[in-house]
Amino acid sequence: MRNLALKPILLISFIFLSLNLKSFAQELKTTIEQDAKFEVLLKEKQKINNNISITDSYKIQIFYGSGEESKKKLSEFKKDFKEIEGTIIYSNPTYKVYVGNYKSRLHAEKVLIDIKTKYPSALLIKPGK
Repeated sequence: MRNLALKPILLISFIFLSLNLKSFAQELKTTIEQDAKFEVLLKEKQKINNNISITDSYKIQIFYGSGEESKKKLSEFKKDFKEIEGTIIYSNPTYKVYVGNYKSRLHAEKVLIDIKTKYPSALLIKPGK
């Protein structure tokens, strides 16, 4: 008879313990550690590509290569052609230096002739095409 009285108590105790263990398991927290270099790289990419619309107009590409070389080329270009805007775009695995922002191909080709005097490998592009 004593066994019959213990079964409900054991069942209730088991359920109570199960619920308590489940609530403890829910309290565990996961932490993700991220390499600090990743944040630096992400910020650099955002700076380079921030607010750049490259698909709606013609551009002139004056250089492609490493990140440091592209920065030097863009700086050099801005000294030579102060009135023309320029930007660096990362396109895996290289960086590209785009200059100008021309709505018509004809206008871009006229400027390309001047730019080729200093940058002979420059070429006319329409990004996104």
